[in-house]
Amino acid sequence: MNRRTFLTAVAAAASLPAATLPSTIIDTHVHFYDPSRSQGVPWPPKSDTLLYRTVLPDEFVRVTKPLGVTGVIKVEASAWLEDNQWVLDLAAKNPIIVASVGRLEPGTPDFRKNLARFHKNRLFRGIRLGKLQDGEAFLSDLKEMAGAGLELDAIGPPALLAQLVRLTDRVPSLRVVINHLPFDAPKEEGARKEYQASLVELGKRPQVYAKVSEVLRRVGNRVPEDAAFYKPSLDELWNVFGTDRMIYGSNWPVSEKVAPYATVFKVVREYFASKGQEASENYFWKNSKAAYRW
Repeated sequence: MNRRTFLTAVAAAASLPAATLPSTIIDTHVHFYDPSRSQGVPWPPKSDTLLYRTVLPDEFVRVTKPLGVTGVIKVEASAWLEDNQWVLDLAAKNPIIVASVGRLEPGTPDFRKNLARFHKNRLFRGIRLGKLQDGEAFLSDLKEMAGAGLELDAIGPPALLAQLVRLTDRVPSLRVVINHLPFDAPKEEGARKEYQASLVELGKRPQVYAKVSEVLRRVGNRVPEDAAFYKPSLDELWNVFGTDRMIYGSNWPVSEKVAPYATVFKVVREYFASKGQEASENYFWKNSKAAYRW
């Protein structure tokens, strides 16, 4: 992203009425990492010329300060155990980080020991998982996590929703944040019906939250920047989860593959401003506080 693109995006975001700007903005989905470490990083790959670079809080602050972002929840993309500690150490030096979502594997022998270790730090608020299981050890560990007041960030394709219905049947006390909504509904009729039914069912479960962190789409060779273009997909989530369970996330810096941060922010700010001040406050920070307990 060049300077002109950045400044244009910031100016567009700043042009919205000041009255609609929430008092606090917590971005619940950001990645920090440093390939220059002696051990390197497991993600992103060196072949990714946009993402394979040092990405730390000082850059995030430069990018988001003009937009009023006040805090961030760091979501761990690395499966390396000690990177959980690396993030907590980073957070100790950077108060912009209000919470961390780590990477641990429920159902493995050392899960509870590692959970207890990292949970001693009040900033460790949950774990991110891409593969859900039905085994008793896996479910028992998630119950342990729920009992500790921690949450699960769930990431995956649209079929994830049906899995989450089954999981929350088994562990109803577990708070779950579905990552990177809105999804594109499956084209195959049977899969689409299951997806839609699962989405509606999860909307009935007060412990399940929708992280609205992948709104923008590329259409041909352009990315629409008008919130009206995304209104149908956002309305679907609004009708299911309402004002109390939708959460702001940018997926930065991955989001830069589609558009500058300010453009991502502008679209959702515009949409939620149309729902009123209370909806904006809930989306941009209050709901994340309920979901993550930061």
